[in-house]
Amino acid sequence: MQTLQVDVGHSRYPIVIGPGLLADRGLLAAEVPGRDVLIVTNTAVAPLYLEKLTQSLAGRRVAGCILPDGEQHKTLPTAGRVIDALVHERMNRDATVLALGGGVVGDIAGFAAACYQRGIGYVQVPTTLLAQVDSSVGGKTGVNHPAGKNLIGAFYQPLAVIADIDTLATLPGRELRAGLAEIIKYGCVWDGLLFDWLDRHLQQLLARDPDALVHAIARSCEIKATVVARDEREQNLRAILNFGHTFGHAIEAATAYRTYLHGEAVGLGMLIAADLSQRLGLIDIAVRDRVCDMLAHAGLPTQAPRVGADKIMELMQMDKKVLAGRVRLVLMQSVGRAVVTADYAQAALDATLEEHFA
Repeated sequence: MQTLQVDVGHSRYPIVIGPGLLADRGLLAAEVPGRDVLIVTNTAVAPLYLEKLTQSLAGRRVAGCILPDGEQHKTLPTAGRVIDALVHERMNRDATVLALGGGVVGDIAGFAAACYQRGIGYVQVPTTLLAQVDSSVGGKTGVNHPAGKNLIGAFYQPLAVIADIDTLATLPGRELRAGLAEIIKYGCVWDGLLFDWLDRHLQQLLARDPDALVHAIARSCEIKATVVARDEREQNLRAILNFGHTFGHAIEAATAYRTYLHGEAVGLGMLIAADLSQRLGLIDIAVRDRVCDMLAHAGLPTQAPRVGADKIMELMQMDKKVLAGRVRLVLMQSVGRAVVTADYAQAALDATLEEHFA
C-alpha cells in the first residue's frame, strides 16, 4: 500500500493505492467520516463491489444510489438523482458520499456533494484505471452539456481517494486501455522518464501486472498532486494536464458521447496535438511518431472520426480554455515538456483538423 498527499492549502487529503482496500475496515474507518454514508455507483460496478464496500462500513447507516452506466448519462438530471437520494435518506451536512466507480460516477457524485446543502464531504473510490490515475484526484467535478464536455461543474476536493487495484481485475480490456491514455499523457507533458518506463513496461500494464500498475498509478498521482497543489483552479499550470483533451472533448461531443470512451478520445486528441506540435516546429517527426506508436501499442484508436473539421472547430470554441475567443491549446515541446498557448498559426490548426476530421 502506498499513500500520497494532495495539499491545495485549504484542503489536504490522502491518496491510498494498493490491493484489498475495499475490505480494509480500518482504512475506511479512518478516511470515511460520519454516521451516514451514501454510496454512489452504477449498474456495471454495483454487482461487483457495492456489497463488499457496504459490509466494510458495518455500523454505519449506508444507502446506495445506482446510476446508469455511460458517459451519455453524465448530465444534470443524473446528478439530480444523487441529490434526490440524499434527500430521500434525510442525510444532513455530516453525511459522506462515496463515489464507487469510474470517472463518470466520480464526477457526478462529487458535483452532487458540492451542491447538496452547499457542500458535504465525499470520498473517491475509483474502480477504473483512468479514474485511479486522473479523474479521482484534484477536485474537478461536474456534468456535460449537449454543447460541450464538463461545462457545468465545480472545483470541490474530496476527503480522500482510495484506489484499490484489485478492482482492475474485473475491468474490461477496453477500459484498461483507455486508462493507459492518461498515464501516457503524464509522460508526454511532465515526465520523460515515465514515458521511457512506459516504453519498456507497456505490455506488463496490459497484462495487469500488480507491481507495474502500482508504480504507474502512484507516479501518475504524484504528478497530478504536484500540479494541482500549484494551480488548483487551472489558471495556468494545471491546464497542461489537458493535453489531448481539447480535441478529445470535441470528438466526444461530436459523437454524442456514445462512440468513444473518454480515454480513447483523449488518446486521439493527443495524437492530433502531437501532429500539430510537429507542424508548428515545436517537436520533430521522431517525437511525434514516438507518441503515436505508444498510443497504437497501447491498443488505442488512431483514426479520428470523419465528422468534419468545421464541426470540431465549433465544438472546440466551447472549451473552457478559450480566452477572448481564442482556443488555447496544450502542445508538446519535447517528451516530458508542454506549453499552453494561443500563439500558433491558425493555418496549421486548420490543416491538422482537415487531415484528421474531413
